[in-house]
Amino acid sequence: MSATAKRGYHHGDLRAALLATAMGMLERGEPFSLRAVARETGVSATAPYRHFADREALESALAAQGLRDLLADLTRNRELPTTVSELAELGVTYVEFALRRPALFRLMFGSECDDENDERVRAAAEVHELLAAAVAGVFPDSDPIDLALGGWGLVHGMACLYLDGKLIGSSMDDVAAQARSSFIAVFAARPNG
Repeated sequence: MSATAKRGYHHGDLRAALLATAMGMLERGEPFSLRAVARETGVSATAPYRHFADREALESALAAQGLRDLLADLTRNRELPTTVSELAELGVTYVEFALRRPALFRLMFGSECDDENDERVRAAAEVHELLAAAVAGVFPDSDPIDLALGGWGLVHGMACLYLDGKLIGSSMDDVAAQARSSFIAVFAARPNG
């Protein structure tokens, strides 16, 4: 083990440091492996295995962090919505998150969920609970799970269309306006009952 690796390992929270390094590599578009993450973190090649069994476990932890970051964005400076317009702002935030952090977004949603990872399952459940509560606040007489799924499908689809270049916005404001108006058009047109 090099002097740098020895010094790096004793910096405090190795798991958090490994995740931060992997997140940075992911978002810069750099391919990463446990070995590459260890090298960039300045620890021995075996140190990551104390926290992650393999690359898939590291990716699952990154996805869980992404879900927590998404939840933080969705709840930042807002109460649960009471109108369709306020509900649409959650959709706008979702699309903006995807476009601001595309590599993480693709990692979060680009493969099957790791239902063996309690951290990821819990993070996903918290996002789903927020969306169901938000929909229930606006449509109290409807099934919040079905409506939340429909809203999620709408904004997730828009996010993917923007990421894949199928929808084009000249600015983030244009993207937000399009996401907002599409969401409102669908949910405001929803018949009662």
